[in-house]
Amino acid sequence: MNNKNSLGAKLVSAPYVAWAAIFIAAPLVMVFYYTFTNSSGSFTLDNILSIPNYASTIMLSVWLGLIATVISLITAYPIAYIIATARPSIQRTLVMLIMLPMWMNFLIRTYSWMSILEDNGIINMFVTKVLGLAPLHLINTRGAVVLGMVYNFLPYMILPLYSVMTKLDYSLVEAAEDLGGNKLTVFKSVILPLSIPGIVSGITMVFVPSVSTFYISQKLGGTSATLIGDVIEMQFQTAYNYHLGAALSFVLMILIFISLAVMKKFSDDSGEVII
Repeated sequence: MNNKNSLGAKLVSAPYVAWAAIFIAAPLVMVFYYTFTNSSGSFTLDNILSIPNYASTIMLSVWLGLIATVISLITAYPIAYIIATARPSIQRTLVMLIMLPMWMNFLIRTYSWMSILEDNGIINMFVTKVLGLAPLHLINTRGAVVLGMVYNFLPYMILPLYSVMTKLDYSLVEAAEDLGGNKLTVFKSVILPLSIPGIVSGITMVFVPSVSTFYISQKLGGTSATLIGDVIEMQFQTAYNYHLGAALSFVLMILIFISLAVMKKFSDDSGEVII
């Protein structure tokens, strides 16, 4: 009987194992192979040694990703709290509104911001025709890139926070208030510590795609914000230097593994990360 159960479990898990092998393990192996080989297939460390040449690009990517993550967290936290404390029917409506932009294609969402931020776009039309001021240069700036990151990845911050906050024991909040704690004290001592798993998950889910993005920086940042994702995309699409592109991708892989380790540290008691 146990053998039958074991065989059945293996058959059920087989598609998932195959999917992981094809779409996770195989790409990782290919990145590792191209990182440590040259065009002739010989082992080399030249690709790794070339990474410091792009240190400024990597640091800019991390810096803009951090800014976008902090802004997303500050914006998402009160939104998630409002949704979590609303009535169930209102919660469903608000969550749907948060998810609604994600149903639209990522490219279309980014293109829409181009029409809003460009020199003769919607914002500058309002600034010049309504306010009578000089037009603002908004497009092709690092600020526009951060705005695009926040807009596209904000739901990834709101949803983990909302998921955690809906599970909070609000009797602890009431107990803290009964003991004389003001709203700030209750927030610092009860709500914030209990919502840390959602904060960590949200930070990871926003920071990683922000650092590795390339389309947002290309369309909204122009030449003012060349990120590591742009360099990798260029190596694969135009320079055809797969080995250097793989080496730079290897840096992002390490960053992702670090993020996963942080998420695991803040996982819940069952060992599952709250997202």
